[in-house]
Amino acid sequence: MSERNRTVPRVGMVGGGQLSRMTHQAGIALGVDFSVLAAGPTDSAALVCGDVVLGDDRGLDDVLAFVKANDVVTFDHEHVPEPVLRAAEEAGGLLRPGRDALRFAQDKLRMRTRMAELGAPSPRWRAVTALEHVVDFAEEESGPGRPVVLKAARGGYDGKGVWMVDDVDQAREVVERAAAEDVPLLVEEKVAFSRELAVQVARSPHGQVAVYPVVETVQRGGVCHEVIAPAPHLDEDRALRAQRLAIEIAHALDVTGMLAVELFETADGVVVNELAMRPHNSGHWSIEGARTSQFEQHLRAVLNLPLGSPRTNAPFTVMANLLGGEDPEVYRRYLHVMAKDPEVKIHFYGKDVRPGRKIGHVTVMGDDHEDLLERARDAAAYLRGDDQ
Repeated sequence: MSERNRTVPRVGMVGGGQLSRMTHQAGIALGVDFSVLAAGPTDSAALVCGDVVLGDDRGLDDVLAFVKANDVVTFDHEHVPEPVLRAAEEAGGLLRPGRDALRFAQDKLRMRTRMAELGAPSPRWRAVTALEHVVDFAEEESGPGRPVVLKAARGGYDGKGVWMVDDVDQAREVVERAAAEDVPLLVEEKVAFSRELAVQVARSPHGQVAVYPVVETVQRGGVCHEVIAPAPHLDEDRALRAQRLAIEIAHALDVTGMLAVELFETADGVVVNELAMRPHNSGHWSIEGARTSQFEQHLRAVLNLPLGSPRTNAPFTVMANLLGGEDPEVYRRYLHVMAKDPEVKIHFYGKDVRPGRKIGHVTVMGDDHEDLLERARDAAAYLRGDDQ
C-alpha cells in the first residue's frame, strides 16, 4: 500500500492505453492510489498517471512484480497470457476480474462453448482445424453461396482477426495463414442483423450488479465509430431481456468489474457477439451521460465498494470516436469545434495521430438523438481534419 496513507487501497491497471488513462481520471476523484503498467513512456495513460511502471504488460516477470506491488490489479485489455495470470494468482495477487473469468474474454472458443451451456442466444459456430471444417459448416449451417465468418479465437480486436469469406479460396488462405501462425480459429454463421447493440453491467465481488441502458453501436470495418445511448426505437421488453442476459452472464462467469456484452439485434431478438471484461468503447458516453461513468464503476467494483447509479443524465447521449486523419494537428482545431457547439465535450487520448487510429472521442447530450448524432459527427470530422 501507499506509504503516504496505508488506509488507501492501491489499484494497478495492466496496460497503458486510453482505458487506463480514463480509469486513472476516475480514480483521482475517489482518492485511490492508482498505478499503471505501460509498455512505454508515451503510452496514453503513462502521459498522465503519476505512478507509471514501464515493462512488458504481457510478460511474466514484469506482470508478477506489478501484481505484488498493488492491492488489487485489473486490466485495460485481455491479452495477458493465461500462464502469467495463473502465476500471478498463485503468488497471492488479487486479480479482478480473475483468471477463471478472463479466459472467456480471451478465447472465443471457450466463450462460445460457455454461452451454449448457459443457453445464451448465439450464432451457429464450429471450431476449425482444417479447411474442410469451414466447407462443411458453410454447406450444413449457412447455406450454399452465403458467406461465413472466420475468427481468430484469441488476440483479435477492432476488426482484427475477423474475416468474411465468400468462397473456398478465401477460406483456404485464412486457414493456412492461421495454421502457420499457430492461431486457433472458429467459423460462425453470418448473422442477419438489423443493427448492433451493447449492454454493460458492473458486478462486485459480493454479487451486487448495476446495469447500464442498452446502447446502439455503429461499426465500420470492425471499428466502433458511434454510440447512441440509450438505443433509440428499442422495444422496452427487448431492452430488459438484453439487460437481464448481461446480468446472467456476469454472474455465471463470476465477473468482477465491468462486463460489456456486444449484441446483434435480429428479427427474433438479440444474439451475443463478443464479451469484454473491462471498460469498453461502447461505454465512453457514460463519462458525461450517466450518474456514474463506466470508469468509476469499474473501480468501485474491483475495490468491492457499493456500486454507483447507472442512470442517464439526459434523454440521449451520443458519442463519436475521433479517428486520426492525415493532419496530426488536432489541438488547434479545438477552437472551431468549441466555438461552434459549446455543448460538445472533447476527450483526447494524447496519442500520436495516424490515419484510422482511435485518438479520442466526442460526446454531446440532449433530447433529439438524430440531431445529436449529426453534431457529434460534425465535431469528429472537423477534429480529424476532414473540413480543412
